Amino acid sequence: MESESAIFAGVVFALFGGALLAWTGVRLRRGEPVAHGVNRVASATLASVSGTVALALGVYCLSRL
Repeated sequence: MESESAIFAGVVFALFGGALLAWTGVRLRRGEPVAHGVNRVASATLASVSGTVALALGVYCLSRL
């Protein structure tokens, strides 16, 4: 029962982290802002760190099975 929760949480974290990193990369490659009205470097850094942390949490959850 607990492994199903870990699988679900791990997949959700991994999908969110991967999607956030991909979206941030596409926005930066196109030269578009990551967040409107915010410093470009700060928003790209925060989005990249958040995506990396979410991806790492997903890997952690899936490795604990």
